[in-house]
Amino acid sequence: MTTTVSLSFAALTIDSADPAALADFWGKALGRPVSPGAVAGDTAVDATGPDSGPRMILHNPPEPGAAENRIHPVLLTDHHDEETERLTSLGARPLNETKLPAVRQTTFADPEGNEFYLVTWQPE
Repeated sequence: MTTTVSLSFAALTIDSADPAALADFWGKALGRPVSPGAVAGDTAVDATGPDSGPRMILHNPPEPGAAENRIHPVLLTDHHDEETERLTSLGARPLNETKLPAVRQTTFADPEGNEFYLVTWQPE
């Protein structure tokens, strides 16, 4: 039996204590606009085109979640050192770095402590 997939990735929702501030960080980090018409307690960082990835929705839940953040955005770059410096200046905190023959990965925490990765593919 063959199943036809008709789903697409529309958005990534991140719980946040301060959605506006976290949207500002992610908007600047990704070079994307922050949505001006956010619902009370929520805001969004818009996708700028089909290649820019999903829209990010920052949401302030009524009660804090019991589980730690389990979604980790992965950002790709050819300019690892420059992006590390830029993301750090925006408020990200480097946690650790892994260098393998084909990939360099730095794990960061955003201003609210959510982890994300900066990855550079390195030719062998």
